[in-house]
Amino acid sequence: MGLNRGRSAHGARWRLRGRRNLGSPLVRRADHQIASADLTRLARGPGSPGEHVLQERHGTGERARQFYDSQFSDQLTPKMMEFIGRMEMAFIATSDGAGECDCSFRAGPAGFVRVLSERIIAYPEFRGNGVMASLGNIAENPHIGVFMVDFTRDLIGLHVNGSAEIVTPAQMQELDRCLPEQAARPGRRPVQWVVVQVNEAYVHCSKHIPKLTPQSRVRHWGTDNPRHKGGDYFGTGARKAAAGREAGPGSARPSLPAPDLTASVFLAADAGRAGTASRPPG
Repeated sequence: MGLNRGRSAHGARWRLRGRRNLGSPLVRRADHQIASADLTRLARGPGSPGEHVLQERHGTGERARQFYDSQFSDQLTPKMMEFIGRMEMAFIATSDGAGECDCSFRAGPAGFVRVLSERIIAYPEFRGNGVMASLGNIAENPHIGVFMVDFTRDLIGLHVNGSAEIVTPAQMQELDRCLPEQAARPGRRPVQWVVVQVNEAYVHCSKHIPKLTPQSRVRHWGTDNPRHKGGDYFGTGARKAAAGREAGPGSARPSLPAPDLTASVFLAADAGRAGTASRPPG
């Protein structure tokens, strides 16, 4: 699989986050300046160095330490694994190699996010709009955040952060012999899976989570029907069409199709995993 890349626990990831954030507009502002020496000094324990700098600056360090000590884990607890097993939705946060972020939504029947061990989870990627924003980010930058919320019963959330790797359905079948049969039905067949090595897992408190009432609905898995996909709900297509009409004929530059890097990315990933696809993740 190649998931265990030799990075122990959290230190390397936190240091990377700290260095990358030094270039952000927020940190460059004088009132939010975080010196490199501060980041190095505070690059210890759970959380990013930037977190610790701001905790010290705003006097929240003691509250944060209590949270880290009581709610922070570098692996899933049995209760967390049970929680993930009944979730029907998840929010996925990724960023590309330059740190540009994206947050996306995933859904499926309870258990669609698979728990392979206390340190490994996986979720399916179904046929979508072809953009592959999350997968593209993962191909550049493996860091990922998965956020799941129980809106209907316990009103609680769970953050799972870690390192992601894209695998094929066949490879996933090797990793999870108990994969439910529904994952192979037409319209629900994953085109790829994302396997996540857990680095951090912690609670999201319930005080601001709204209570929702679930209702049954028909889900049009794998459809290209614009109406079922939401159509031009936000008016983006109509606005661009109107702008094209106002500009007049011949004024718009022809758009060239973007190169499809997906196949080469997956082939490269598969080549790097040659001979290891059927080995369970460590």
